[in-house]
Amino acid sequence: MTEQNTKLGIWLMIATTFVFAIQDGISRHLAGEYNVFMVIMIRYWFFAAFVITIARRQAGGVRAATRSKRPLTQMFRGLLLSAEVCVMVAGFVLLGLVESHAVFAVYPLLVAALSGPVLGEKVGWRRWTAIGIGFVGVLIILQPGFGVFHPAALIPLLAAFMFALYGLLTRYVSREDNAAVSFFWTGVAGAVFTTLIGVWFWEPMAPGDWAWMGLLCLTAVLSHWLLIRAYEVAEASAIQPFAYLQLVFVSVIGISVFGETLRPNVAFGAVIVVCAGLFTLWRAKQKLQEKARK
Repeated sequence: MTEQNTKLGIWLMIATTFVFAIQDGISRHLAGEYNVFMVIMIRYWFFAAFVITIARRQAGGVRAATRSKRPLTQMFRGLLLSAEVCVMVAGFVLLGLVESHAVFAVYPLLVAALSGPVLGEKVGWRRWTAIGIGFVGVLIILQPGFGVFHPAALIPLLAAFMFALYGLLTRYVSREDNAAVSFFWTGVAGAVFTTLIGVWFWEPMAPGDWAWMGLLCLTAVLSHWLLIRAYEVAEASAIQPFAYLQLVFVSVIGISVFGETLRPNVAFGAVIVVCAGLFTLWRAKQKLQEKARK
């Protein structure tokens, strides 16, 4: 068993969010020039190669990694995550990194809200209050009814819903499948799904952009490796709040590289959403500690 080191886990999570932000910036650039499905398809080819390599090095090899007690759910998880990536990257192109991630930050609240109907978990009034406050923050960001709202603003909200459902299904299958099995199915099923669609949208890519594509694939592998290491050395509840730093990093990239702006309502709404999300994470940790003491 890997020795627990919370400090190292925090730094690994910070590094993960930084690499994810770079990955999102590259995705925004490439998807602005080429079809989103093609870009994500190539990225998933490398992701699938990565998870297969990891599986081959573990006990039982690839055969053990494919042995799921819920294969249909695992396949749906992989499909759902790859579709979410496509939706989110489309949001980057239409809305920019800053506003897309400001809305996407609501996903922990969606996880809490959906944990009851999906997993049968009890959500208390405190977390429901935080969920409601968080959605007020989303409305502040979106500004519906003020003449500036655009339906495209709902794209990152859809991505957040899909990612929340993916996270809940991951918890569901973890009751019978280990993390290695879930990780393998995530990469392989996602690669199959994106390939079935992406091959129909293939288009020539400039040599310089192939370099960016290569960097995108490398950052995708590195970010997942860092995330795995972070969860190996520290408890998820201790390091998960630091995942919100991705919002800071992508905002810096969006403003400095792509010339985006941070509107006051987006900043204010994002603060509300993040604070509500941090509270739900804290309450979830408290509930787990209460159960452990009983």
